[in-house]
Amino acid sequence: MSTINALLKSFTHAFRGLKLAYKTERSFRIQVAAFCVIIVLIVLVPLQLWEQSILLLVTMFVLVLELLNSSLERLVDLAKPRQHAYAGDIKDLMAGGVLVAATFALVLGLLILGPKIADLATHL
Repeated sequence: MSTINALLKSFTHAFRGLKLAYKTERSFRIQVAAFCVIIVLIVLVPLQLWEQSILLLVTMFVLVLELLNSSLERLVDLAKPRQHAYAGDIKDLMAGGVLVAATFALVLGLLILGPKIADLATHL
C-alpha cells in the first residue's frame, strides 16, 4: 500500500470515529454546537489573535477529551460481563475530567467574550 493510500485510510478511520461520536454521543453533539457558536462569535466579535487562539484551544480540548471519554467508556463496557466496582468509577472520573475542562472553557469564554459583547451592546 502506498503512503498516500495509508494516509487516506487513516483519515477515513478518523472521520468515521468523528461521525460515530456525533451520531451516538449527545454530549459530543452539544460540544460541537458550542464550538460552532464560538466560531461565529470569533467571526463577529472583534478579538485579538491570542483571544481567538485561546477560545479555539480550550474548545478543541473539550472536544478531544469528550472523544477520549467516549472511547474509555466503550473500553470499560467491553469488560461489563466481569464488571468490577472500579468500572463505574473509571467512567465517572473521566466524565468529571470533561466537566472540569468544559467549565474551564466556559469561564474563559465568558472572561474573553463577556466584556467585548457588553461593549458591543452598549454601542447599539
